[in-house]
Amino acid sequence: MIVRFPFLAVAAALAFSPRPGWAQEVVRLANMKFAHYGAVAYMKELAPRFNLRIEERIFAKGVDIIPAIVAGEIDAAASGAEAAIAGRASGAPIYVVAGFARGGVRILAQPGAGIRTITQLKGKRVGVTRGGTQELLLLAQLQKHGLTWSDRPGKDVRLVYLPYPDLNQALWARQLDAICQSEPQSSQAINQKFGVEIIKPYDTPVGEPVRTLVITERLYRDRRAVAERFLKLFVTATRLFQRDPALAQSYVRDKLFKGQLSSQDFQDAMNNAAYTVDITTAGVAATTELMQRFGVGRMARPPRAEDWVKLDLLARAKAEVPDRP
Repeated sequence: MIVRFPFLAVAAALAFSPRPGWAQEVVRLANMKFAHYGAVAYMKELAPRFNLRIEERIFAKGVDIIPAIVAGEIDAAASGAEAAIAGRASGAPIYVVAGFARGGVRILAQPGAGIRTITQLKGKRVGVTRGGTQELLLLAQLQKHGLTWSDRPGKDVRLVYLPYPDLNQALWARQLDAICQSEPQSSQAINQKFGVEIIKPYDTPVGEPVRTLVITERLYRDRRAVAERFLKLFVTATRLFQRDPALAQSYVRDKLFKGQLSSQDFQDAMNNAAYTVDITTAGVAATTELMQRFGVGRMARPPRAEDWVKLDLLARAKAEVPDRP
């Protein structure tokens, strides 16, 4: 299917026609295959209008991106805050420059298992992906309800660590009693009737998670003009998706998921997520503290948020990108 981008998208891109002397430069972008990562993926469609070329690589999970950044293969990345924080703690030369999505998590149980609350997870096997937003939210829920956990026997809840795609398969095969899953996979499990929602887990100190857009220190410091154009591109793409849900759905379903995501799955997923550009230093600091408390990311020296959250480029982009084309 050919995706037809509406006039709105073209007009917004034209509003940022390149200035004389700008050279098209490459930004190597790491992304992941989730519904709420769609605006980041859409950046490559508008990039030529900013004299940029986005070379996108899809990764299975956020922690997989860090070695590529350290190796100098990636200039910018979209991931959960937890992966970015753990990466910075391990020495990855990155700065948080924006947020790009809120929410996007559910805790699901097997239908008919009688699990309707978090406390009923006691004695159960619960699947989650290690090191991501979902793990932190799950652990915060278990602590809130007085449950202990481990990936070995002997605690209230037995954690089973699996990649995102394998979580749904394990729940469908009844190998797990519950999972903490991202979108749109959690909506697909519900719509295909092998999962039921226990909770959207946003009622703990973690709150509603905000995913992070990071760039390398080198891009921020040594390629400043490129970094500024990259943030303007990001804000433009995100505002288009916020204003035009039909464009967002068409692009995510046809381009990112290659026709393998239904309209209902997309709509249900985005009812539990939202595109954004905003993030706060305080929010990153709070997430860092909770990661340290729960042992997520296994950080010897947690990074101080004020040292590596740099929102000046975002503030400028928001001021210069019009709300309407």
